[in-house]
Order: sequence, then C-alpha cells, then structure tokens
Amino acid sequence: MSDTVTVAGLDTATLGDMLKVAGSDRFDRWQDQIHRTGGCADPIHLTGWSITQDRATGKTLRQYSTDTEPGGRLRIACGNRRASRCPACAWTYAGDTYHLIRAGLVGDTRHEIPATIRHRPRVFATLTAPSFGAVHNQPTHGACRCGTAHRDDDPTLGTPLDPYAYDYAAAVLFNNHAGDLWHRFINRLRRELAARVGITQKAFKETARLSYGKVAEFQKRGAVHFHAVIRIDGPDGPDTPPPSWASTELLTHAIQSAAAHPYVTVSVPPAPDAGYLDGWQLRWGRQLDVRPIKAFGDGSEITEQAVASYVAKYATKAAENTGTVDRRIGNREAATFLGLPEHPRRLIEACFDLAPIYPERRLIAWAHMLGFRGHFSSKSRRYSTTLGTLRQIRADYRAAQEREAHGLDGREPDTVLVLASWQYAGHGHTPGESALAATIARDLQLNRETAREALQDQPVPEGVHP
Repeated sequence: MSDTVTVAGLDTATLGDMLKVAGSDRFDRWQDQIHRTGGCADPIHLTGWSITQDRATGKTLRQYSTDTEPGGRLRIACGNRRASRCPACAWTYAGDTYHLIRAGLVGDTRHEIPATIRHRPRVFATLTAPSFGAVHNQPTHGACRCGTAHRDDDPTLGTPLDPYAYDYAAAVLFNNHAGDLWHRFINRLRRELAARVGITQKAFKETARLSYGKVAEFQKRGAVHFHAVIRIDGPDGPDTPPPSWASTELLTHAIQSAAAHPYVTVSVPPAPDAGYLDGWQLRWGRQLDVRPIKAFGDGSEITEQAVASYVAKYATKAAENTGTVDRRIGNREAATFLGLPEHPRRLIEACFDLAPIYPERRLIAWAHMLGFRGHFSSKSRRYSTTLGTLRQIRADYRAAQEREAHGLDGREPDTVLVLASWQYAGHGHTPGESALAATIARDLQLNRETAREALQDQPVPEGVHP
C-alpha cells in the first residue's frame, strides 16, 4: 500500500514543495517571471547579465544580472507549439497562426496586405489520404460495417476492421511523402489554371500567382490530410489584383482536376528482399472538399473567421489524437513498452520495419509522427505575413515596455549600446512550481476568455460587419 497522501489532487511531496515556493522571499518575482512566460509549463532557464550604456558617453544607464532572480535564473517561455507539451506556449502559437491566416483572408495594413484580397477567388480545400483498408467509422447513414453505431468517443473509431489486411506500410509511406504530394499538387494546379484559360505557364506567371496557407491534421486512422486556404492573386501577390479570368469557380474545378491528375503521384520503389514486390503509387484519396470562403457571415460556416480559427486550432496538434506519443521513440520495442493502442503501435512498427529499406526517408526519426516529416503549418511566400514577423512585433512591444519601465523610452535605439552575456541553465519546474504555474496559466486563460466575451457583447457600429 502506498504511503502517498493526496490533498486537493496533489500528493504531499508536491504540496510541500508548492508551500516552500510560495513561502520564499522571492515568490513575487517568481510569479512575475511565470506571468511573463504566460504560465509556460517548461520554461527555459538562463543565467547572465546585461548592461545598457549611452553610446556617446559610455555612461551606464541600466545594469541587470540574474544573481538577483529567484534561484539566480531568468525564466523565459519554451515556445513549444504542441498543446500536449505546453498549453500556454501553444496558445500563443495558435494566436500567431490565426493572425497569419486571417491576414491572408481580410488583409492587414500593418503588414501591407490590402483589404481587397477578401474579394479575390479563394477557397478552403481539404485533401485526404486514400484508403489503406476498411476502418471503424461513423457513416452519414446507417451503422459501421461492423454493425455498430459508434459513439464519438468510441476508441475503436479509425482502427481497422481487419488489422491483418490493413496496409500499414502504405499508410506510413503516404504520411512520409505527403509533403511531396502537396508540392506536386500545387505545381499541377498552376498548370490546370493556365490550361483552362488557354495560356502558357510563362503567361500565367506574368499575370497571376497562386498563394496558400495550410495545416496538417491527423485522422483517427493515423493518416495525415491537409486543410488549405488557396487564393489567386496578381503576379506580385497581395499587392496586385488577379487577372479578369480568375474566379472561384475556375479555382474550384482546377483543384478538383489537379488532385486527381496522374502526375500528382509519388512512386515508391519495390523492395523484393523485404517482401514488397510491387512498390507503391501514392496519391490523394477520393475524398476532396473544396468550399468558397465567404467574406461576411451569410449563414455559412466557411467564413473568414471560421477558417482562421480552424487552421489555428490544428496548428498546435500533432499525432497524439491517434494514440501515439509526442516525442521520438528510440526503438521498435518501445512502442510496446509505452502501452500504446494496437493501431498506432503497428504504424510505428511499420516505420521501423521500412527504415532500413528507405533510409533516406528517416522513418525512425519520425516514427512517433507515424512517418509524417513535414511542417504542420506552412504557407507560400506571398500568402500574408510570417510567424517570424509576428514574433518580432511581440518582442518589440515588450522591449518598448521594458524601456518605459526603466526610463529609457525617450532615447533613440541607435544612441544606446547593450552588452550582454547569457548561458543556458536548464529548463522546467519543480513539482510545486509546476502546480503553481498551471494555476497562473488557468487564470490567464480565464482572463482572456472574459475579455473576449466582453468584446463580443459590445454593439457593432452601424455599417460595420461583425
């Protein structure tokens, strides 16, 4: 029988550590650090110093050292995009992705993206994986092939009806080559658009540009698919209007043709010695959804805000919803030792089995992602702003706050010299700190939700679309 006692969901050791942290004479400063990280679950620890001097006179304007900080360390946010690792930093990443996608839908004067882009041909497209074998599902009409009407939370959803007939090798190879398929699709889409209006590829580049922002999502069966905003611009991107022939209908039909075109295929060579005699011809599945994006609410769910929110939501997820783990797996047996469900375990084992045959695909490194090796969110160069730009705006805002707090806001940046030295000193929290940081993160989230609800309750001025 365990001697551990729990109080309010915490064991006595964690509770004792939490009281120790809360009772320290530097607790207020520790709280301030965690607030500044947004309640990060795994902050980076730094040690070091900085000196701010007047560039002309050499006079010291401010001096800082982590020696005065709790534990002699400065804590900064880990920046992990995965909600399974750090919900607080994932919230920030999702917010940046939302603004990036939305800027490409409605425009943003701060990033020199004109509002006229909302009147351009644009759709929200979903490209899926093909079938690798029958799985338990929830058909629109009737029950699953197994005869059961599965609930939404049924763990068998997405798992094969016959695991021994399921093509696990093809499933992980599709995930692994999904990025290549996307690039072939986009290249073909440009050709389809040009062919449908009777112009050459060169003429297309001179008159139009295809822009997109996309996110990957794992289905419960462990197959990746892409959701994408696809838009037709003029030749210089958002700054120039599209040609007169561009239309949403034309874009929709071209996407449908490009996704089904024989060119949009990746050939994986056979491996006779391993029993794979025929190889694979990997292509998109027959399930393709293409919908126009509405500029204003008209009862349709495919509005600009809905699309941006949807993409941002999945930008912080990975393959965890399939039952796998969110970190790399060292060897084939680990999938069994980790106690993973049978279906994701078989997909992971397939990665290890195929890795020696196709070493250039790095299947072992991406086994925890069921073979997928691409970026979960990405965009074309001229779709909108960039995540780096959005992060820099946030960093500049915080730097301005710091200058104001220390009386340096009246100085021009080029009149100030900053000398600094920083060293990595670890990461994470003690058990007690972790519990307190989670409380801070929940409070911050509640404050954000309250502020959002208050903003939504405000009356919309006449003539302004919600």
